[in-house]
Amino acid sequence: DDHTLFISALAFLVAAVVAVPVARRLGLSPVVGYLAAGIAIGPAGFNVADPTTVIAVAELGVVLLLFLIGLELQPSRLLSMGRYIFGLGTAQLLITGMVIALVAWLLGFGIAGAIITGMALAMSATSIALQLLGEHNDLSSGYGQRAFSILLFQDIAIVPLLALVPLLAPGESDLGADATATLLKAAAALAAVSVIVVSGRFLLNPLFRLLARSGAREAMTAAALLVVLGAAGLMATVGLSMALGAFLAGLLLSESTFRHELEANIDAFRGLLLAVFFMGVGMSLDLTVLLPHILPVVLAALMITAIKFLVVFLLYRTDHRTDADALRAGAVLMPAGEFAFVLFPLALANGILNREQAELLTATAALTMMIGPLVFAGIGRLLPRLRHAEPEPEPDDFTDANGRVLV
Repeated sequence: DDHTLFISALAFLVAAVVAVPVARRLGLSPVVGYLAAGIAIGPAGFNVADPTTVIAVAELGVVLLLFLIGLELQPSRLLSMGRYIFGLGTAQLLITGMVIALVAWLLGFGIAGAIITGMALAMSATSIALQLLGEHNDLSSGYGQRAFSILLFQDIAIVPLLALVPLLAPGESDLGADATATLLKAAAALAAVSVIVVSGRFLLNPLFRLLARSGAREAMTAAALLVVLGAAGLMATVGLSMALGAFLAGLLLSESTFRHELEANIDAFRGLLLAVFFMGVGMSLDLTVLLPHILPVVLAALMITAIKFLVVFLLYRTDHRTDADALRAGAVLMPAGEFAFVLFPLALANGILNREQAELLTATAALTMMIGPLVFAGIGRLLPRLRHAEPEPEPDDFTDANGRVLV
């Protein structure tokens, strides 16, 4: 009812006001503060707010974040990142997924359950990664662009992974029907992308030009939200990531003359909704499942984050990036992705995982979301000390230099 909604809203605001300064005081990312605040006000803590009432709305924060990133990233620049999207992205997802799947199989999971577990946990939390990169202005850096490319590929891979679940389900399955359904999903996804691209090219600029002439700023804001939510909703309808739809809409408007005004209008909504999203994730951590199995869940979370960290670190070093870049990227991509909260219940419904496995894996994924920002903060403190500890290079000898200096 209205009273419950008011109490929930009040709890979120109080938690945000308290958690962020405390996290900053401890030298941690606000993400950690929001996650901890979510645990405190959710069913595991004071139980003053229900996560199911807010998580759907809070996901809009991630959607708006991807729209703003699309606004800042022009199509020509995205094309130049293709090697990283389909090279680094493919390598990270497949290698990490296979390693985690092997570990799950050795621990007694069935082959189908191990594959789903590996691919779900190989995905990274787009919301947390982009928040951490944004806090340190690293999104435009070399390692940040590569990390974003990996995240973008993971969003693209969601449809094939969703199609994989019924194919791996136990019992007799009609492979012909499954293949047809997969092709239809792919065609629908392609059609949705085409609609967004065509609309962005030929309809959006005239629309915003017309609204700008009217002088009604609130109409511009409403239109911007309509574009973002429309693109996100269309993508969700065909099984793609809502965030991917918002990113495409932003990308198509990145060369618009109204780009900066759109950015200013959307940014205020983005920050608040992202905070609510992170608190919603914290609230979803079910301590009734976690506490009886605390040791195996913590060990599993540490092992998964270590595997993901090591794979990303080695891929970055193979790509001739510095140790510092590889360490930061490994920490940024450590947390399991939001997609795990979709894939594990789906695998349970299809008989691939049993209830206990699905619940423990969900708790493990949520716990990795706490570990990643903490490791990122630790690396941020460690790297300057390592630089100071390195010996100073010998000065170059210019005694024989006799060239002229032009000022």
